[in-house]
Order: sequence, then C-alpha cells, then structure tokens
Amino acid sequence: MSVEWLGLHGVFVLFIAAIIGFMIARRDTTIVCLAGILVLGLVATYSLSESVSGVFNSFIYAIKELAGTILVISIIVGMSAVLTRSGIHETMIAPVSRWVRSPGLAFWITGIVMLVISLFFWPTPAVALVGAVLLPAAIRAGLPAVGVAVAINLFGHGIALSGDYIIQGAPKLTADAAGIPVGDVIEASIPLVIIMGVVTTVIAFLDLRKDMKTGKGVFPSPFKGSTGLNDDLPFSIHSLKPALTLKQKRWLSVMIVASFALDVIAMLTMKLQGGDATALIGGTALIILVIVSLMTHRGQGLEKTTGYLIEGLQFGFRVFGPVIPVAAFFYLGDAALKELYGSVLPDGSTGIVNDLGVALAQHVPVNPAVSAVTVTMAGAITGLDGSGFSGISLAGSIAHLFGAALGTGIDTLTALGQIAAIWVGGGTLVPWALIPAAAICGVSPFELARRNLKPVAIGLAVTTIAAMFIL
Repeated sequence: MSVEWLGLHGVFVLFIAAIIGFMIARRDTTIVCLAGILVLGLVATYSLSESVSGVFNSFIYAIKELAGTILVISIIVGMSAVLTRSGIHETMIAPVSRWVRSPGLAFWITGIVMLVISLFFWPTPAVALVGAVLLPAAIRAGLPAVGVAVAINLFGHGIALSGDYIIQGAPKLTADAAGIPVGDVIEASIPLVIIMGVVTTVIAFLDLRKDMKTGKGVFPSPFKGSTGLNDDLPFSIHSLKPALTLKQKRWLSVMIVASFALDVIAMLTMKLQGGDATALIGGTALIILVIVSLMTHRGQGLEKTTGYLIEGLQFGFRVFGPVIPVAAFFYLGDAALKELYGSVLPDGSTGIVNDLGVALAQHVPVNPAVSAVTVTMAGAITGLDGSGFSGISLAGSIAHLFGAALGTGIDTLTALGQIAAIWVGGGTLVPWALIPAAAICGVSPFELARRNLKPVAIGLAVTTIAAMFIL
C-alpha cells in the first residue's frame, strides 16, 4: 500500500469525519468541504496551482452533474408560482376539498393530496398550493391547524421528497455519490419509503386523535395561517385579480393534470429514468408555465414569463447553494478525482470510496445490522442542517463504502441513507426547515417538530430493521 494511497484516502476519511462533526454541531460545512477539496488536490498533485484550480473545477463538475436537477426544480417552482397567483391551483384542488367532512378524512385527504402534488411540484411549492385551499376546509371539519401541518409535512417533505420518484432530484444525488444508476436507488427505495410512510403517518394520526380527545397539545382555534409572505416560501400565495374566467381555469386545470399524467405513462411505458425523466417533466412544466403566464398576464405575458423563470432559478440556487460544495467534495471520492487530476490513484484502484470499502471489509467485521444502523445515523446527521439535500451525497458515499464491504446491498443502503437524511432535514424534524408549513398553518415550527419527533423516530427504527432483512 503506497504512501500516496494512504494520503488520499486518509485525507478523505478525515474530512468526512470533520463534515459530520460540523453537522452535529449545526454549523455550516461549506468551508470544511472547500478545505477538503484543496487538501485532496495538494496530496494528489503536489502542486499548489493545480489544487487551487481544482477547487473551482470541482464546483464546475458538481454543477454539471446537478444542472438538470437544479433546473427542473427551478422551472417547477416558477410554474407553481403562476398557478398560485392565477388561482388555477384553487380550481385544481376544489373538487377534493368537498370530501373533507371529518378530522380523520381531513388528515388523510390533506396528506394524500400533498403527496401527489409534491411528487410533481416538489414539497415547498406544494405547501402553498395545498395549504391555501385545504387548510380552511380541514379546520371547518374539526382538524386542528397543527394536524394539517403534520399531514403536510409527513406526506410531502417526508414520503414524497424521500422517494422523489418523478423529479428524481434526491435519488440523482445519492446515486451519483454511491456510484450506481439512479434506477437502482429508486427501485430499492420503494419498500423502504412505503414502510417509513405507513409507520410515521399512522402513529402521527393516532397521537393526534388521542390528543384531540383530551385537548392536549392541539390548537382548535380558527384559521390563523400566515399571508404567505414568509421569506422561506418561494412565492406569495396571494392570487391576482381574476384575469382568467372560471371556465378557463377549469380547462387549464384539466390540461395540466392530463399533461403530467401522460408524462407518467410515458415514463412507465418507455422506461424513462434519471435525466430522461427529468427532461420530460421539466419540458412539460416549462410549456405549462408559458401558456398560463401568457393567458393570465396577456399584454405583459412576455415579461412576466421571464420573471417567473428568474423567480424559480433564484429559489433553485438558494436551495442548492449549500449542496454544491458538499457534492463537489464527495464526487472526488469517485469519478471526479480522475477527471480533475488524472490517474493519481494506484493501479487496480476503482476510486477512493471503493478502496475504503475493500479495506473496511478486510479489517472490520461488517454485517447488515451494523451497516444499516450506521447508514441511518449518517443520513440523520447530514439532515441536521435543515436542508435534507446538502448531506445526502455523504449518505450515498457511506452507503457505497459499507455496500462494498458487504459485497452487496449498495442500492438498499443508499436508499436508506437518503430516507434518513430527507426525513430529518427535509422538513419534518429540524424546526428551521419546518417554517413554510408552520407559517401557512399558523403554528409554531417547534411544536410541529415536537409532534413529528415520535413518529419519525419510530419510523426510522422500523425502516432500518426492515433494511437489515432486505440486505
């Protein structure tokens, strides 16, 4: 084993530990990642100029890898903004709201609608779309505002985002870090997402129903949601003056639903995954944005369309800004190192992470139980920054490491790490990540986080055990 091998791999492990430590301390990891990229470059090339250039080039590499994901989410946010402001979203959800007649129905209908919309629009825009229409209906049916917030969180930021089967932003990040196809992560995540979703939502509903009977910890007060002007929301929920007739809104609602339904059919029949599926969804969303913007704003449609695109891109880069440095570092554990610095690893090496996995298998007793628990803990730790996305590259990298050591199950471990990171940081446990849903529902984000803690913790434990048997 050469000194160069020990240097590169040792530096990589050292900075992984530092990143985890900073995440536990709830401190930003950008500077740590930059330092890790710089030091890896120095150890790989022994050249200060090449290592400094490598810091910038690693960002370029990460942005190229993430460009499709950032762009499709930005377009969808822009599309969601024009649907909200034109009032089309109210027309789309109105048929569902009439079924909200009891607290139980209000919880499950709100959750399921949030799940479906989040799969296509992403959870943060869906909060405004669902909350603006279903919250008043749910409260009239007797469900407290905190119950609506719990449903929105668990179904949207939990189930929908942790699977992310339509937009495929989350599995793209974890699959790249783990060095496996996106389709493998998606397929492996299906049973785990179902288990996690069922356990958390059932426990949350039972706890909520029990507290509603005793009057403990619920807020049966009239609707007091925010106006939607919170800075953490990508757009205001205020609608424009009625520029579209009711007939036009209904026609556009049917057209939008049918368009995305056809996308799903095409993805299934043509077996589109990864970048191809993202491109199909993104193109559809962009066309819808243009059509609705032109019809809504008429004479100002050209300018307003550009404005919605800019608004979406601002949101996309604000969300993925913290992700790029982290992804840039972890991409160096695989293909990026060779692309940036050439063949700096010994003959027979297949990447830093692969080499570490082989070494781990040779020197540490690794079994499915230890691997699953470790990956879940790593994923949960990466979610403590409240993003959910900034650390899932780390979760994918660690899953690859343990999967290589086991000789199997990289896809399952990657999906498990992704689920843990998203559920903790994506908007169900970390209070500062809960602000959009809490603001719409007019509840405290800390109260919402407290309510989610028990069901999410139990759900992660059950899902981890299930992953041990799948491995």
